[in-house]
Formats: sequence, structure tokens, C-alpha cells
Amino acid sequence: MHALMLDKYGAPLRPATIPTPSPAPHEVLVRMVASGVNHVDERVRAGEFKNIFRLNLPKVLGSELAGEVVEVGSAVTDFAVGDRVYGYTGMTAMGSFAETVAIDSAAVAAVPSSVSLVEAASLPLSALTTWRAFTGLWHLSPGQVVLIHGGTGGVGVVAIQLAKHLGATVVTTASAANADYARELGADLVIDYRSEDFVERLKSVPVDLVLDTQGGDVIYRSLDVVRPGGMVIGLASVPDPGVADQIGAGPVLRLAVTVLSHRLRRRARSRGASYRFLFFFPDGEVLRTVAKIVDSGALRPQVGRVLPFERTREALAQLQAGGTRGKVVVTTQPEEVTENRPRTPGKDQADPSPFVD
Repeated sequence: MHALMLDKYGAPLRPATIPTPSPAPHEVLVRMVASGVNHVDERVRAGEFKNIFRLNLPKVLGSELAGEVVEVGSAVTDFAVGDRVYGYTGMTAMGSFAETVAIDSAAVAAVPSSVSLVEAASLPLSALTTWRAFTGLWHLSPGQVVLIHGGTGGVGVVAIQLAKHLGATVVTTASAANADYARELGADLVIDYRSEDFVERLKSVPVDLVLDTQGGDVIYRSLDVVRPGGMVIGLASVPDPGVADQIGAGPVLRLAVTVLSHRLRRRARSRGASYRFLFFFPDGEVLRTVAKIVDSGALRPQVGRVLPFERTREALAQLQAGGTRGKVVVTTQPEEVTENRPRTPGKDQADPSPFVD
């Protein structure tokens, strides 16, 4: 089967032909129809998490998918050949950038009946992220105010809709060109991050929760708008000691993340708030809940761009360049592709025959 391999941290993904895996007793083998492309995939490739999660390289990358079950492990009883499923493999298992994926059956769920496999592939990571943020790290309730940075990106488009589903008042940052789109998703207030200061705009608004997808200075400044007792949750910043506890890290790693996050946590405490880094695990049960929300009409997948599977490296490069509304997805089904523009291969793009060894 065709796959995209990472040989060493920082290296470009390598197209390869490898044997089709056999499912372990607790796994299902899925014919990948579509895979979401995420910033976390690039961060894993670059080695940003290697001191926390070290991959057994070489490794097939990619972490979320939708497809059809073609084989089930001997211990699997809740899925059968032919089932349409979607899921998140996790940051150490990876493997979705391949034509066939062996994945833990507990990490997948039946695809929402109202959407296509390409649409379903856009959901797992974003849905698991935001659901854990809104119902795990924080309990978002009707009437609370949540600020979502990057509201029209891959995570933001799901976060806005789930926050509204939970009854929150939603503030988001986006470009002026995407403001109407953010409102269509459910945002109550859209702040143009290019021309407006979100701290100034929200100085009289008691923000209960901030979900930050940007990192850097944005997360520090977010602590200036969250109310005492509120929380800032980071997706692109430094891990906090709670992450080390979740993964069972040893004392050295726990000390390292404690030191790295000290300044941010101290600033949060000075404002009577708290800071948490969001780490998320595969969870088929959450995806079953999300499927019900999708089928109820409260959550609509937002796929901004669909490229052929052989252009996955280009899809990653486009994602890093920004400017895409919603999710970037790659697919093995040519009829689902929405972008067929001519391209010039480069170091971060797929070449014309990427799977020729």
C-alpha cells in the first residue's frame, strides 16, 4: 500500500510502498478514504514533541481519518466489515497518511449518517479537542462567555459551533474577510485581529474561558481578558505539569514542563485565573456523542479544501501558509477533490509521481 513516512525528525515526509498491516485483536483495519491534515502533524514531523512522545521511526504520519472497515481483530465485537467509521489515532500511533490503517477499535466511531466520509474526516481531532476543552478542563454552560482565537481555522470552526450548542456566548478573532463566515457559524462577536486589539475590545466583557489556537504573545494577552476564576486553554503553547501527569511522565520530564510553563502559570495566578495546555487522547465514545450532534444539525463539518492523497505534503504546506477556511482534507477518491489547480513541485510539495519507488 502507499503511505507517507517520516524517517527522522525534521525531514520531509517520504512516499513509500509498504505492506498492508494486519489488525491486532483489539484493532480494526480501515480503508482510508479521507484524512484530515492538521498543524499537529507538522509539529510532530518537526520534532516539537519528541521529548514528550518519541516516535519509533520510521513511521507513517497522519492522525485522523474516515473510511470503511475491511477487517476486524479477533477481539472486536462492535464493528463489522463494511462499517463506515471515523477516528483519531493518537500522537504516538499516527498512521492515517496511508491507504489502509490499523487503529484501535476504541478510537473510532460510526460516521454521522448525514455527512460524507470526506466531511467526517475533518472532525475527529477538532471535535475531541474542543469537547475536552468545553466539558473536561472547563464546564462550559449557558450564558458563559468564551473567546475562541482563530475562529475560522480547522479547530475554530468546530469550537464555535460546539460552544453555541452548549449555550455559550461566543467571541472569536478572525480576519475582516472571514467575519461574516464566523457569524454564520454562530459567533456573537467577531474581532478583526489585524486591525483591532482584542484586549481593548473586551475590557468590559467578563470572559469565562479562552481557547487559544495561536500561542506566542496571544496566549499571554488572553490572560488580560479572562475573569478571575476563569481559564485560558492553550493548544499551541507550552505544556503544563498536568500533561506530564496525564501521560505518566517521569520526574525529569515533569520538572521540564513545570519550568517551561512557570511564567505563564504565574501570570495566570496573578490574575486569579488558571492556565491549562490541552492534551487529547483518542476517544470513540466522544466521537459517538459528536456524531449525534452532527446528525441533529447543530454541528456542520467545514471542509475548506480537498486535495488528492498523493498531494498530502502540499496540503501540509498550504495549511502552514494559512488562509484556509475550515479544514484541509486529503482523499483517495478523485471525485471528492475540490482543488485541481496546476502546481510546481517543491521541497514541501508532492512530486508528479510521489509513490514511485
